Amino acid sequence: MEPVMRFSRRLAAVLLAAPLAVPMAMAHPAKAPSTVDRVTITRDEWGIAHVSGQTDADAVYGMIYAQAEDDFPRIERNYLVNLGRLSEAEGESAIWQDLRQRLFIDPDRLKADYAQSPLWLRKLMQAWADGLNAWLADHPKAKPLVLTHFEPWMALSFSEGSIGGDIERVPLSQLQAFYDHKQVAMTAAERGLIWQEPKGSNGIAIAPSRTKDGHALLLINPHTSFFFRSELQMTSREGLNAYGAVTWGQFFIYQGFNAHAGWMHTSSGIDNVDEFAETVVDSPTGAKGYRYGGQIRPLAKNTITLRYRRPDGTMASRSFTTWASHHGPIVREEGGKWIAFALMNRPVAALEQSYLRTKTRDLSEFLKVAERKANSSNNTLFADDKGEIAYLHPQFVPIRDTRFDYTKPVDGSDPATDWRGLHALDTLPSVLNPKNGWAFNTNNAPWTAAGADSPRKADYPVYMDELGENPRGPHAEKVLGERRDFTLPALISAAYDPWLPAFEHLLPPLFDAAASDPGNADRQAAIALLKGWDRRWSAGSTATTLAVNWGEALWAKRGDHPDPEDDSTSVWDWMERHASPAQRLAALDEAIARLKGDFGDWRVPWGDMNRYQRNDGAIDQVFSDAKPSTPIPFASARWGSLASFGAKRYPGTKRYYGTSGNSFVAAVEFGPRVTARAVSIGGESNVPASPHFSDQVSSYATGDLRPVHFWPDDLAAHTTSTRILLRR
Repeated sequence: MEPVMRFSRRLAAVLLAAPLAVPMAMAHPAKAPSTVDRVTITRDEWGIAHVSGQTDADAVYGMIYAQAEDDFPRIERNYLVNLGRLSEAEGESAIWQDLRQRLFIDPDRLKADYAQSPLWLRKLMQAWADGLNAWLADHPKAKPLVLTHFEPWMALSFSEGSIGGDIERVPLSQLQAFYDHKQVAMTAAERGLIWQEPKGSNGIAIAPSRTKDGHALLLINPHTSFFFRSELQMTSREGLNAYGAVTWGQFFIYQGFNAHAGWMHTSSGIDNVDEFAETVVDSPTGAKGYRYGGQIRPLAKNTITLRYRRPDGTMASRSFTTWASHHGPIVREEGGKWIAFALMNRPVAALEQSYLRTKTRDLSEFLKVAERKANSSNNTLFADDKGEIAYLHPQFVPIRDTRFDYTKPVDGSDPATDWRGLHALDTLPSVLNPKNGWAFNTNNAPWTAAGADSPRKADYPVYMDELGENPRGPHAEKVLGERRDFTLPALISAAYDPWLPAFEHLLPPLFDAAASDPGNADRQAAIALLKGWDRRWSAGSTATTLAVNWGEALWAKRGDHPDPEDDSTSVWDWMERHASPAQRLAALDEAIARLKGDFGDWRVPWGDMNRYQRNDGAIDQVFSDAKPSTPIPFASARWGSLASFGAKRYPGTKRYYGTSGNSFVAAVEFGPRVTARAVSIGGESNVPASPHFSDQVSSYATGDLRPVHFWPDDLAAHTTSTRILLRR
């Protein structure tokens, strides 16, 4: 691994699109447009918003207004979740999720943080709130569930755009048990006993030495719940010109590129949240304290009041007395100890880092922004037009004493267990400009990020990764291989490579089991089909259907009868090494019976079963076999498919319907003029009547990514509408 380079102080400056000469529809006709307050929203033929303004704040105003046009309900829901106010819309069932959030997100603290933020950031937050409030004023028929007015400080509650925050590691059942003062059993999901679709993403960066035309390439392939992000471009005369995926309600491009550089975030396996077991004692005055070294420290006490909606629509409230040590809020009790939960909670620095990296021009500038150390959960793949590439580990990494096992609660009374500051960037397992010419991450450990040029696991503390490998890692290494003639189309082809490597390891033990117990004719025919299969998905493949249904049935057996002596490090490991021959064969028989019962024959083409369906704009979809749907050829990431489609049966359905996986996908080439191709699942709008509700489904299913209209001359030829907003 090459050493981390020193940061430069070059100012970021990017090309600005000239105003487009197209017909303009006035959104706010109170006064004529001026060069001071005019914001332009240009839509291309796919409904993608290209927003431009004089200042960054103008661009923020316009881009959040455009987001609200496309899907206000998701914006509102994201802020109900992040402000800890979801129960005001969804009722008392959400009260524990809200309480968990409010243990860390205090509106009064966020207001104080806003007041102390740098002026440039306050301007952006104010523009964000103004844009949302302007959209609400312009659309009086819109009916928000709760949030009828946005304040600028609210943006600090949602400052990092990944799939799920660190806070989700707090089990809600045990939070309820502690604060409701009763026994609540952990759910099977919290105990890790049931399968959940892998969350995460793929990112690949390829250096000029590996490309046909000598240009760096970047694959942006987030695996999220569907319709999780908007796709748009935002530009200003202050150096902003970024394109990509925006998590609904945020004002920065989360995964994307500008005229010079691109960045892709993947969920990390780093262990950077910790639990501290506090020894709680009553002081002579009756107040609660906890032991720390030779001291008794007072526990911080607070009252949190949450409002919730009753079934009849009226509002009620519940109040909770909450506790915290210097390690963090108390979230549960275990073995007579109160468990405090420590995580990154730096909203101003996080929002600064999330926004400023979109304006960086090269790797040194990107790393300078990363010195804020406010990215806790995401790896980053980076590429730029200088030919630089990188894999970057999350930058918020507490330094711990490796004598202690931080995968379990550590003794909070021992000062030696405390965090000792944060790791410097050059002590993290990152890879800068590897000699091999490529870097990747599939939510796996960094130890294979750049082949032979990867960081060595032995050189880093154990907490740098706790997930290890997954089947997509070897798949990415295979498609990268020794190839030295990558092009943009070739990178897209690699991203949709149909190999399912997990079955290379899982099927041979099944074949061995069947050799000893051939079973009935159906079992024998199924084994013959799987033996002849090339381990590649396709819409017409019956072997893919059988293998996936068998794999899921076997996967479930580990959770059905967990073995406390099981030393397997993952479900894949258990399936390959520990499942018994009887379990393997029983899972195959179950898959055959299920398919025959649902379809009349177990030989079902994969595309007949694996479907995409979107019937309305609801956040939680209801699926039906009786309604139209689209066949999807690729499979779940759990089997090693790089192109991921997380699907399953739902109540009343025999087919699988997808809800997560490939969502926004882009491939970028950093030549003299950056070019890119992209696709967004379904389309840009959540309104069924919109032409952009489902206009990208076919391209999504086939991997036929459409050209991105990044440059003004290209956009001018593909403009379908232009709107002028006057900021107010």
